[in-house]
Amino acid sequence: MAYRYLTYKIEEEIGIITLNRPERRNALSIALLRELQGIFDWIGKTKEARVVILKGAGVAFCAGHDLTELVDHPLNSIRTLFQACIDLMELMHTIPQPVIAQVHGIATAAGCQLAASCDLVVAEEGARFATPGVTIGLFCTTPMVAVSRSVGRKKALEMLMTGEMLSAREAMEAGMVNRVVPREKLEEETLQLARKIAQYSSLVLAIGKQAFYQQIEMPERKAFHYAKEVISSNAVMADAQEGMKAFLEKRPPVWIEE
Repeated sequence: MAYRYLTYKIEEEIGIITLNRPERRNALSIALLRELQGIFDWIGKTKEARVVILKGAGVAFCAGHDLTELVDHPLNSIRTLFQACIDLMELMHTIPQPVIAQVHGIATAAGCQLAASCDLVVAEEGARFATPGVTIGLFCTTPMVAVSRSVGRKKALEMLMTGEMLSAREAMEAGMVNRVVPREKLEEETLQLARKIAQYSSLVLAIGKQAFYQQIEMPERKAFHYAKEVISSNAVMADAQEGMKAFLEKRPPVWIEE
């Protein structure tokens, strides 16, 4: 498949997507959003990759939406742009593979939303996160959805109302980032995390990922009931039986993934 605004490769059963608009700090144009939808949809259906890494080319992870597509455009055109962004974020949650953001430079506005929508985030020490829409008269309401589900309410509102940058460390403390590493180790540390996850049953990871996003907004009692049904069904599956037997027999499991 040929893409204009991103690149994709497979390395050790890990799919690596690179946003490739470095001259615009990987701003999310409608064309790039469509390409991202296409590649994530393909990855989810083919299951060629066991884990996905999403990163950016050039000096930044992603600077948000391409503002040239928001100025002097009609309402329906702008609505279509934001709908494409929403569709992408939802798709990232519904594909079976875990998605890891590898963040360097800035992740701002919709770029912050993109990172927050990934299942896991590894950031380099100099990375910065922000929802600065308020500074240009455009409150970051769509990034707000992902950010407010990653950090506490007070921190989310502070980010949204001030537009100030969070350092990588601050973002980790707030709950948006999993790991902060030196810039020179960012790629290897992200790959190590992907490799660790990729060693487990892809079928079981898919079940767990789907269950996580299903239960997270449920009331506790409903979530426990739902989780009980999922884990019960999971327990009788071939990979769970193999994994438990392997543990008891003190040997590595051989995943069946059927």
